[in-house]
Amino acid sequence: MREAERQPLDEDRVQGEATALGPSGLMDVLGVAAILLEADGRIDMWSPHAEELFGYTAGEAVGQYAAPLLVRPEHRDEAMRLFAEVLETGRSWSGAFPVRHKDGSTRLVEFRNVRLMGGGGDFYALGIATDRPVLRSLERGLALSLRLVSQSPIGLAVLDPELRYLSVNPALAKMHGVSESDHIGRRFREVLPGARYRMAEDAMRQVLRTGTPVVDRYVVGRTPADPGADRAWSVSFFRLEDQNGHVLGVATSVVDVTDRHRSAREAERARRRLAVIADGSARIGTSLEVEGTARELAAVVVPELADFAAVDVLDSALRDDGGEPGEDRPRFRSLASRCARPSEAAGAFARAGHMVAYAPDHLAAQCLETGRPGLITHADDRSLTRIARDRDAADLLARAGVHTAMAVPLVARDRILGVVGLARADNPQPFDEDDLTLACELASRAAVSIDNARLHQQLRSTAETLQRSLLPRLPASLPRLELAARYCPAQASSEVGGDWYDVIPLDGGGAVLVVGDVMGSGVPAATTMGRLRTATSTLAGLDLEPAQVLGHLDRITRGLDPYIATCVYAVYEPGRGVCRLANAGHLPPVVVRARKRPELLELPTGIPLGVGGVPFESTTVGLGPGDRLVLYTDGLVETRDRAIDERLDDLLRLLDAPDESVEETCDRLLAALRHPADRDDVALLIARPRDP
Repeated sequence: MREAERQPLDEDRVQGEATALGPSGLMDVLGVAAILLEADGRIDMWSPHAEELFGYTAGEAVGQYAAPLLVRPEHRDEAMRLFAEVLETGRSWSGAFPVRHKDGSTRLVEFRNVRLMGGGGDFYALGIATDRPVLRSLERGLALSLRLVSQSPIGLAVLDPELRYLSVNPALAKMHGVSESDHIGRRFREVLPGARYRMAEDAMRQVLRTGTPVVDRYVVGRTPADPGADRAWSVSFFRLEDQNGHVLGVATSVVDVTDRHRSAREAERARRRLAVIADGSARIGTSLEVEGTARELAAVVVPELADFAAVDVLDSALRDDGGEPGEDRPRFRSLASRCARPSEAAGAFARAGHMVAYAPDHLAAQCLETGRPGLITHADDRSLTRIARDRDAADLLARAGVHTAMAVPLVARDRILGVVGLARADNPQPFDEDDLTLACELASRAAVSIDNARLHQQLRSTAETLQRSLLPRLPASLPRLELAARYCPAQASSEVGGDWYDVIPLDGGGAVLVVGDVMGSGVPAATTMGRLRTATSTLAGLDLEPAQVLGHLDRITRGLDPYIATCVYAVYEPGRGVCRLANAGHLPPVVVRARKRPELLELPTGIPLGVGGVPFESTTVGLGPGDRLVLYTDGLVETRDRAIDERLDDLLRLLDAPDESVEETCDRLLAALRHPADRDDVALLIARPRDP
């Protein structure tokens, strides 16, 4: 920087401006008086401030001898000696001297006396005077201010209207890492460059313009004093003016609040961590689906904790076996991945459902080996290969700017189920131990939910297999009946229920048609259903009335406590063209007659099997060739958002359609009334007599 540019502003103005500067308020405070004495001691000139200081007007003082006018007799010899010494030697004299005021009082006045030479070679004495108590008060205030400024732990500075430093105390110089002398004359933006300090500069210009102070404004940045870490300061700005309102510049006070700032940041991070944990508690494990739980975990950690997340589960854990014989590298199945924003880095992660095996030095493999999380604080090209599935994936992560990563095992019931991998690119902060702790907490919660979902799916699969194995195959040799049946289990997050259907051939071409629903779910409900179906098959061969069969089933069901069941039992007699039915608390069957509207059969409802104490009733209805009898369980028509009557009307409307095969009717009803997310299973049986 050129030397001229580093001079204080007032000197620049003196050198570069033709106009005079405004008055200084300090001279007005001091009230400096000027008196010019001739060689013989008479007053030749008398300033207005002299009148204020001594009480005499210029008319009263000019032409008078100064000593008799202003000095008491006991002080005159000393005054004359000092006056003569100044005129004879030319040396100035400074000091305090007692002076008599016009009102008769004596005042101590501070003098500065110098000899002047006139145009004719005559000598004069110029006296500059001010009230000593006023001067001493200013001196004490100045000394106190200087001591406070120099020793204050608060950074203090004064800048001129062009925001060039005029003075800086040691505390501020230490904060900036720039010496006091190197501040003087330099602009604020030269000492503290960068966008982080632009707000402070704008605030100072606003204070200079408006005069309104800015107090306790936060500034965070770095200075040469500590270039490797952010520091925080509380800054305040005040406009400086003299007594005449002339703007002198701006004063700034700076308090280092880095500790408070860091504590606040830590508190905010802790609050955010708790918020993420609370969010994870609410969002992870809402369904009993392994894949759904993995997606929920990824959605919680991105973007709150990471920019990228991948959830991989051991294939052996999903199969619940020990893995393939002779398997060198454990195989993971990718369940979910998520990116904070669309990026080509998404291609670095395996698609959901795909299998992947990691090298022994991969973080996921090490998590599996040790059971502990792995952290890469600062990732380079070499370490990226430890978090990517292959070299191409590592290149994608590098181009995305991934700079930190970690892998956390999914552990539930002392078993490692898989690994969740996390990485950051947009977030500039590297993962630290707090982030690792948070990730472990979320992974632990997700692992339990994944394990619960895994166990549930295994139990559900077992129950569904049992359920299907207990359901009959429709008899192929019923020439007088066209039959179609369907069984649909509930959605994956719900357990299999006890719905069933059965068709039992009878002599003469007839058949027993049964649809029932055991209240409950899982293997116990499927087992109870199997027992009831076996009992029904046995009772069907005894040529009993439907009401009698239900009575026997009711007694059997009571022995299977605590289960109860609903059931419709129908016997079709082709020779008579009728169907005898009895109902045990089940939804009414639908009969669709040729060229007529479908209708719900009005049967005595009866009580569910297992309740006991109430007899059942049989009802006979006509069922001729071309008619259709539709038996179903409540899972076909019951929903949480619509009334059962509305859904039964939908069923009747769907059945009021042009003639089609019973197989097509089954498929159409399930497509229209059944939703994949329904939480109850469905048994559906349709029978249509054929024309002999």
